[in-house]
Amino acid sequence: MSLVDWKPLDWTPAATMAGRYAQMARLHADHAAPLHAAFGSDGETWRYMPYGPFADAADYAAWVTSVADRPDPVFYVIADGEGWAGVASLMRVDRAHGVIEIGNIALTPHLRRTPAATEAMHLMIDHAFQSGFRRMEWKCNALNAPSRRAALRYGFTYEGTFRQHMVVKGQNRDTAWFAITDGDWPTLRAGHQSWLAPANFDAAGAQIKPLSDFLPTP
Repeated sequence: MSLVDWKPLDWTPAATMAGRYAQMARLHADHAAPLHAAFGSDGETWRYMPYGPFADAADYAAWVTSVADRPDPVFYVIADGEGWAGVASLMRVDRAHGVIEIGNIALTPHLRRTPAATEAMHLMIDHAFQSGFRRMEWKCNALNAPSRRAALRYGFTYEGTFRQHMVVKGQNRDTAWFAITDGDWPTLRAGHQSWLAPANFDAAGAQIKPLSDFLPTP
């Protein structure tokens, strides 16, 4: 594949992203209190994160303030129509080679397994590829089975496990590595959009067909 005409990206993160079910904005200190209330005492959220759990609202607010204005990771807050309900980031931004990662995903119990959660991930991936990135990565602790399943569900390809990759909270972390390339994305994008269409949900909001029915067989 010749990339003789490739030029490093001049990328500015989106201030907001919006879909049918999810809205996203750059994380701000004002989001800390409603997010902390939405997360509640669910300590499992932070099990595989390099930070958390948080002792109280002030502790969480201090963390939000410390990361809100960083250029990398670029943190976003996720709303589902009822309020702020999660956080995710675009990170390890490599403009020279057109590579970016989606990570730091922390969803409140209310947001998990909802169309808004799926659409939030879709919006971030789509923003990256529409901005000219060639590759989107997803990495997680190899023990984090829900994250591994989520990556595959969205259409990421498993590329291997980096053994003894990190030390996190005093524990070894083997890192499972997944990616979508710009060549993969058009088909995956169409599949995501078909799953997210109102016709795929019944009157109670339950999916009629799973996302896997709309994506190519791995």
